[in-house]
Amino acid sequence: MQEINQNLAEEAGLNITHICLPPDSSEDEIIDEILKINEDTRVHGLALQISENSFSNKVLNALKPEKDVDGVTDVNLGRLVRGDAHECYVSPVARAVVELLEKSGVNLDGKKVLVIGAHGSLEAALQCLFQRRGSMTMSSQWKTPQLQSKLHEADIAVVGSPKPEDIPLSWIQPGTTVLNCSHDFLSGRLGCGSLGVHFHGLIAEDDVSLLAAALRIQNMVSSGRRWLREQQHARWRLHCLKLQPLSPVPSDLEISRAQTPKAVDVLAKEIGLLADEIEVYGRSKAKVRLSLLERLKDQADGKYVLVAGITPTPLGEGKSTVTVGLVQALTAHLNINSFACLRQPSQGPTFGVKGGAAGGGYAQVIPMEEFNLHLTGDIHAITAANNLLAAAIDTRILHENTQTDKALYNRLVPLVNGVREFSSIQLARLKKLGINKTDPSTLTEEEISKFARLNIEPSTITWQRVLDTNDRFLRKMTIGQAPTEKGYSRQAQFDIAVASEIMAVLALTDSLTDMKERLGRMVVASDKNGQPVTAEDLGVTGALTVLMKDAIKPNLMQTLEGTPVFVHAGPFANIAHGNSSVLADKIALKLVGEEGFVVTEAGLNNKNSPVSNQHIKLGWCTMPCHPEPSNIILCCSISLPGEAVQDSELHG
Repeated sequence: MQEINQNLAEEAGLNITHICLPPDSSEDEIIDEILKINEDTRVHGLALQISENSFSNKVLNALKPEKDVDGVTDVNLGRLVRGDAHECYVSPVARAVVELLEKSGVNLDGKKVLVIGAHGSLEAALQCLFQRRGSMTMSSQWKTPQLQSKLHEADIAVVGSPKPEDIPLSWIQPGTTVLNCSHDFLSGRLGCGSLGVHFHGLIAEDDVSLLAAALRIQNMVSSGRRWLREQQHARWRLHCLKLQPLSPVPSDLEISRAQTPKAVDVLAKEIGLLADEIEVYGRSKAKVRLSLLERLKDQADGKYVLVAGITPTPLGEGKSTVTVGLVQALTAHLNINSFACLRQPSQGPTFGVKGGAAGGGYAQVIPMEEFNLHLTGDIHAITAANNLLAAAIDTRILHENTQTDKALYNRLVPLVNGVREFSSIQLARLKKLGINKTDPSTLTEEEISKFARLNIEPSTITWQRVLDTNDRFLRKMTIGQAPTEKGYSRQAQFDIAVASEIMAVLALTDSLTDMKERLGRMVVASDKNGQPVTAEDLGVTGALTVLMKDAIKPNLMQTLEGTPVFVHAGPFANIAHGNSSVLADKIALKLVGEEGFVVTEAGLNNKNSPVSNQHIKLGWCTMPCHPEPSNIILCCSISLPGEAVQDSELHG
């Protein structure tokens, strides 16, 4: 059977893989293997070649119905019984029996068909297919007392299991059409064909098994084609949530809590994400893996809409509300694929005057509390990475102030099992210093000093510690007061976490490798010769990257009407570029398809800069996704006290 399958698969252009489990594998071990295959997007069909003893409902229904090319799951059998054969996979053996009879000129309408010794999905499929063609079907096991009388009545006998020795062939009337499906087709033992009685010469030996193998391959091809169709862009079949506006309008929090969000894995499936492309956090939020970009690399991008504001106000300008309202209108009411891309709010403004950033009224991201507070911990990861780098700076200064060149060198390049080796990041630093050596024992004293000492000038340190809370008493402070710091102290400060350059890097990066390179290039201070000192010089780039490995994945949430939202990154617009992440925009542009819209919000705030037509253009043109000009749509909110804005200034 395996050889037949392999030959047919090669002819059809399919790859067949045999997964061999030990003969004594338990039911749970078989199910575990099935579940792994279910989630493997490279596999489009699964045929179980196991013994009948392992054939339990639990095992059969562990299969994904869309990969069940043998039609053994309850879902496929149910669709067949209901009459939806075009939407399901039908047992190849049952189809082979019926097709062979029809192609042999047997008129099934009104015939009496006896199915003997068949079990489970094969018995059900045979009965259903014969009944659909007008046949009267009977089922019987070999030990049934009335078997002889039933065989006398039957026009067609279909044998589903091996005939016991004590059942004589004479019970089968001459002229009865007999088909033998008694091979254990799931265990690979080939035994279909005739039983040796008068068979009209219509069906040759092994015809059933060969045709069944071909039909199984046909089911696999159909499964692959269905999967390919699903990968092509199509309008989402989104189940939108219904709004019930009240008057007077309740508070934002009351509106948010009155709506029950749908499960995020359901939303992910609706917008075309695969099960292995999301990491679910609770019920209402999930991270999306970057592998999606590789899968959809040939997908055309959608149209790119930027909602921006120019002049900052204490309570915000409504960019998030406009963004959410726009995608709700497009998707929930016009049935157009659209995605909102928002920044993750800082807890500073959330607990301050401004409040949250989930939108407002009936244009919000839900659940509001999860959106506005910890979400999936991205800001906490940035805080940890930022403060690790800050600690590394002060620790390095302390060690350089208190140790000799040799002691420093021994700590940086320690002996491990009697061997001293440079790490890759240390080799990069040596190259930067112009030292072309790879053997730690060959460095001169001058080269050791040059390598081991960064000679950071404390007054030039620009890298501050961060905290995602407004704590005004940490704006200026003195660090290094403990006796263990040996008198090294300096004035320092805490910034808000989202003002960290790591947040800016997160928003601009397009891959984990790119993020690592950007983190390494961050300048944290100058040395005593005025040369920049970077995170790469401190040797912490790998540590920063591993802290940020999950934060790089965009967060999937939903609006009040159940339309998708990416919430990712959140650099302050008054000190950085002020947009959500490039990755969120890029993934969303692929998911909406060519006719869809991605609505992203960005704050281009700078109240100390004159606002002009050129300034506005510059801000928009430097948005990081760089879509084609014809795909850019701009929505702007401008407040210019004391100045009139001419329409011509905003044209285009």
